[in-house]
Amino acid sequence: MTVPHSPVLEFPAMLHGLTGTVLRNVRAKGQGWAREYLKTSVFTQPQRMLQVPPGELLEMQSGVLFDNKSHPRWRVHLFAEVFMSLNDGVPKEERPRMEKAFESFCLSTPWGALFHAVSPLPPRSAERMARRLAALLRFWDVLQGPRYAFWFDRKDTLEELMEDIYRETMEAWCPGSSASVREHLALTVERMAHATREDCMEAVLRVMPALVGVDTGFKHREVLGDPGFLRERLAALRPEDFEDVSSAYKYTVSMRLAAWDRELGRH
Repeated sequence: MTVPHSPVLEFPAMLHGLTGTVLRNVRAKGQGWAREYLKTSVFTQPQRMLQVPPGELLEMQSGVLFDNKSHPRWRVHLFAEVFMSLNDGVPKEERPRMEKAFESFCLSTPWGALFHAVSPLPPRSAERMARRLAALLRFWDVLQGPRYAFWFDRKDTLEELMEDIYRETMEAWCPGSSASVREHLALTVERMAHATREDCMEAVLRVMPALVGVDTGFKHREVLGDPGFLRERLAALRPEDFEDVSSAYKYTVSMRLAAWDRELGRH
């Protein structure tokens, strides 16, 4: 189901309130969506929506604000709780189809597109991430109204939030671009959406040295900075594992580098 675009930003009311209240409401809505899907095979917009005024602060990550339990606010990160309720309410054999339908529904809404861009679920393939970021770009104008709390910091604009999360990924796909964050992201989406396996390989190989360079926790930095080693290890990944890093999303790539770092320590 496609949700009509609105010049006014509205989010589900269940995402606003104290932490405990939001958790209960999101879990209950997940159960309701599961029942709806089993009856109709589709999802519909929550009935109760609230306007998000310009300048409103959206909490995009747990614990980013010191008073986050004592004041009602938008707790977008807690939308993740809906997935447990959905999985509990839908038979195992139906879950892959349900998950695909639910993500498509979410990406037709500004709140769903924002969540899937800031907290993308695995697999994070180039194809899947391109769809998620394209959805965010469709709602870019209306999502510029709020401010965002992320990584113990406050981002005054959507541009700052996306640059924080996707700076390395955008540079990996479009090196040296001087475009605005929005334009850089749009070009990244275009290249991701049409990427071959070799295109993905090259993007991942560009992002890996940048991640090794800033993460002081790696114990075998010299090896992890060797292009030959990285290419060999990437080529040896199982197809599903390569798919998960193929977007050059920095958190997934960092986890793969950390796994290789641990393996090197055992030899």
